[in-house]
Amino acid sequence: MGRSKKILTGNENQYYRATLKAMGFTTEDLKRPVIGIANAWSECVPGHYNLRQVAQRVKDGIYRAGGTPIEFGVLGGCDGMANGHVGMHYILPSRELVASSIESMAQINQFDGLVLLGSCDKIVPGMLMAAARLDIPCIFLPGGPMEGGMVFDGRQSDQTTATEAYGMLSAGKITEQEYQALEDTACPGCGSCSYLGTANTMCSLAEALGMTLPDGANAPAASAHRSQLGEETGMKIVELVERDITVRKVITPGSIRNAIKACLAMSGSTNAVMHLTAVAHEAELDIDVLQLFDNLSNSTPQIAKMNPACKYNMIDFYHDGGMPRLLENLQSLLETDVMTVTGKTLAENIAEHRYRYPATGLVNHTLDDPFGYSGGVAVLRGNLAPSTGITKPGAFDKSLHHFEGEAICFDCEEDAEEAILAGEVHEGHVVVIRYEGPKGGPGMREMYKAMKYLYGRGLALSTALITDGRFSGTNNGCFVGHISPEASEGGPIALVRDGDRIVINVEQRSLNVLVSDEELAARKTAWKAPEPKFTRGWLGLYCKLAGSGAEGAVLDMKKLKEL
Repeated sequence: MGRSKKILTGNENQYYRATLKAMGFTTEDLKRPVIGIANAWSECVPGHYNLRQVAQRVKDGIYRAGGTPIEFGVLGGCDGMANGHVGMHYILPSRELVASSIESMAQINQFDGLVLLGSCDKIVPGMLMAAARLDIPCIFLPGGPMEGGMVFDGRQSDQTTATEAYGMLSAGKITEQEYQALEDTACPGCGSCSYLGTANTMCSLAEALGMTLPDGANAPAASAHRSQLGEETGMKIVELVERDITVRKVITPGSIRNAIKACLAMSGSTNAVMHLTAVAHEAELDIDVLQLFDNLSNSTPQIAKMNPACKYNMIDFYHDGGMPRLLENLQSLLETDVMTVTGKTLAENIAEHRYRYPATGLVNHTLDDPFGYSGGVAVLRGNLAPSTGITKPGAFDKSLHHFEGEAICFDCEEDAEEAILAGEVHEGHVVVIRYEGPKGGPGMREMYKAMKYLYGRGLALSTALITDGRFSGTNNGCFVGHISPEASEGGPIALVRDGDRIVINVEQRSLNVLVSDEELAARKTAWKAPEPKFTRGWLGLYCKLAGSGAEGAVLDMKKLKEL
């Protein structure tokens, strides 16, 4: 018996049927599989702005296949809108709210299956976490990427170009007229950001996980293909319910490993390490995602390259075959016997896929012609990062793979940004931004603006930035984030002082401060933990329960015993 049948059949369940009929559902509707549509549509996020139209096509497909769709709303914050102010404290914690709200609605209404509609940084992993937690039939469907904007600084612009341009303006490299022109031309339409940031990384990895129909990750937001995928998804979810293909038959150790290899092969956002860790945690998989990234990075070549690593954007990737072609080119390294939401294995999907456009070779390469012979994401460790530090060598110049410089320290993002714009950061500096971890931030804010300002001021090839916070997927330059233990927990990053020498060595996978163990121990003795920045509301609770970035920054329920 399906989940919905438990509350919609029998005389004793008239209450539930009467409640649904109050909204126009019919007796026949309530005899069919009931499919929830978790829709993160809003007018706050361009990546979600087209999801009303996509949702309607999903409903069409569900009806066509003999199911009954019931749509509900899901919150969704835009990382870009939250960057650089108090709102960024809420972004990573919102991932937990997305997951918990979908879990709640699915259980309250006993849906037989779910279609998950969302496109952006924390919404995608939050939806996948909910799906893994529920273990009912689910398909994830994003709204697709937006088109690139006017050409600026050698590539099509996007909203992040404005931040880089502001750094250029502050350094006198462009005029105010050139700067202002970007405002109306950088984002020509809706969709997830046009570059390979966290949003498009996670949408792409959802396809690599088998949770999205082929091409579901990358078909443009404004395309007919996106609408067609909506209807196909609606039809397919009814089939998954009938065949009882639940999420944990799709999200398995094998599919997680495939997603990690895909991330390495395309030099995806460093945030993917944390998000895949969280998804594996919710699926109750006995798998160490962080260690797998570390192990596989040396044996997985980079075979796709997009902005911020080069000028080509997500729609260029789509026209060059997108994720289906990347998975086909990578298939000898993948576990292709895994199940997917097509109801077929990854091997069958690859064999049967029909490409809409001829290969260009601009974005997708083959294993015998890679962009690089190791993955685009790397895990670093050392006396500055005993647990972990995450970097993205696939997105910055190889001359920076070994960088030694002088620390200049800041205890929050805003102070660092002011110093960069004021010209206080110089060539050879390693900018240290701390107390921005999951607990200390709270919410592990992105150091997006700081990196963009360094780029804009011409310092991208002569400085580095390390933090216990995170980075946007669009950042490039020499950076290391997710440093753990974080500063607020007394991690070594809290003990660094201005003038200390710091060495970042990507080839050796190391991050060290050139200070003796004895001196670090003496500094630790004198260190005092800061007071929480928030003591009330959701963030007050999150500060107390946030887990380590090395463990996916999921809520650590063991900490409840300490409260």
